[in-house]
Amino acid sequence: MIYHTPPTLTSHREQPAAAISGWLFLVVVFVLGLLALATLALGIGREVIPLIPVGLLLGFATVLSLGGFFVLQPNESAVLTLFGAYQGTVRQNGFLWANPFYRKVKISLRARNLNGDKLKVNDKRGNPIEIAVVIVWRVQDTAQALFDVDSYENFIRIQSESCVRHIASSYLYDDGEPNELTLRGGGTEVAAALAKELQERLARAGIGIEEARLTHLAYAPEIAQAMLRRQQAEAVIAARQKIVYGAVGMVDMALRELSEKGVVKLDEERKAAMVSNLLVVLCGESQAQPVLNAGTLYT
Repeated sequence: MIYHTPPTLTSHREQPAAAISGWLFLVVVFVLGLLALATLALGIGREVIPLIPVGLLLGFATVLSLGGFFVLQPNESAVLTLFGAYQGTVRQNGFLWANPFYRKVKISLRARNLNGDKLKVNDKRGNPIEIAVVIVWRVQDTAQALFDVDSYENFIRIQSESCVRHIASSYLYDDGEPNELTLRGGGTEVAAALAKELQERLARAGIGIEEARLTHLAYAPEIAQAMLRRQQAEAVIAARQKIVYGAVGMVDMALRELSEKGVVKLDEERKAAMVSNLLVVLCGESQAQPVLNAGTLYT
C-alpha cells in the first residue's frame, strides 16, 4: 500500500490594516459628488462635450466610494481581502472607510461561552459516566480563525467534545489510589488539564481558551444505583472502623483505671466478660438493655 504525504498547509498570521476615518472621507465623497454634478451641469448646459464623460467618471467614482464605508463595534474586527488575497485586519472601532474593492468580513473578539452537551464516556477504569463542560473562549488571531479552518465555531465544538472524551478517559471518576487525581476530587487540576489540552488543539484556529470547567459529572444511569450502594457500604465500613477503634480505646482505659485505682480485682475470665459486654454496649446500633446481677460476682 502506498501512502501519500499530505501537502503542507500555509498557516496565516494576523496583520494590522489601516482604515481611514469614515467622517473625514464622507466629506471627500460629498465634495466629489458636488464636483461630478457641477461638471455634468457645465458640460450639458454649455454643450462642452468633453466635460460630460469627466462628470460621469466623477459620479461613478462617488458611487463606488460609498461601498468603502463600514462600522465596527467595540471588540469587533474586520478582515480585509482583495480578490482572495489577505490584506490585513482592522481592529479600530467606529465609522471607517477602506478600499471599496476590499471584502470585509466582521469577526467578533468578545469572550463567548460554549456550553457542551452531556457526553457518555468511560473513565480510566472503564465505568460509564456522564460529563459536560463549559468553555470560555475568544478569537485571538482573526487570520487563522478565518483562513486556517473551515468554520472556527464548528471546529471549536468538535475539538472540545474530543478533548472532553480524552480527559474523562484519562482519570478515574473517584476512589483512586492515595494522592491520585480523580475527576470528582480533582476540581481545579482537572479543569487546568482540560484548558491546556483545549488550547493546544485550538491554537491552529487562532482561538484562546480563558476558562474551562466541568458543569456535570455523574455515573451513567445504568450503574448509578450500584455505585451508590457501593459508596454507602464504604461509608458504613469507615464508620464502623472508627466506632470499633474508639470502643477499644475506651475499654482499655476503663480496665486500666480500675486496676490502677484498685476499685475491683478481676481475673482474666472476668476481664474477658467485661470487655465483651462493653464492646456490645459501645458498638451496638441500638441501646443496650443491661441485666443487673443481684448475687455475687461469680454466680
